[in-house]
Amino acid sequence: MSPTLLQYWAQAFPILLWGARTTILLTAAGISLAVVLGLSVALMRLSRIRALEWIAYVYALVIRGTPLLVQIFIVYYVINLSNQFASGVIALGVNYGAYMSEIIRAAIESIDKGQMEAARSVGMSYGLAMRRVIIPQTYKRLIPPLGNEFIAMLKDSALVSIMGLTELARAGSTFALRTFEPSIYFEVALVYLVLTSVFSIFASYGERWAGVHER
Repeated sequence: MSPTLLQYWAQAFPILLWGARTTILLTAAGISLAVVLGLSVALMRLSRIRALEWIAYVYALVIRGTPLLVQIFIVYYVINLSNQFASGVIALGVNYGAYMSEIIRAAIESIDKGQMEAARSVGMSYGLAMRRVIIPQTYKRLIPPLGNEFIAMLKDSALVSIMGLTELARAGSTFALRTFEPSIYFEVALVYLVLTSVFSIFASYGERWAGVHER
């Protein structure tokens, strides 16, 4: 007697949970790299050093102007890193870093210019004023877009499956091919939906905790 649809789904569930664990770790590492890159590139764009500003501009232009899938191919096959997880983190982090740089730059520029002038008037250097006065004030403004970027990366991480990394999408695909039961993809989609919904709730709590909605 062949297994029923629910039995197939029950068999696939532990496999998908393991894949979801890899997806979450991949996304957490990728978004961390993206924030570091984004902040660095944003500061370079705002720098008075022309060469740094130009490098940051070209980076954002190239990365935002090419598909993430192609960038994954380049990182894994051209640069040829031996570690699939590291390749996925780098590809996602570099891609999202370009978008985060614009988000962070906009947040920094939204701070009243008088804050910088006041900091400089008490003897702070430009760099010190950025670290102690300007950047700390951008945290609350960055929480909503950072949450959105995390959820977007969580879904885009499915593209990393082309490298053979067994994340959620790859785990579901492998099970579906082995059992000839394509309906497993509905279960994969459901797990993604649960993950994005849970992280959306966390992001909303984070916004409220940081006082984003305070009037």
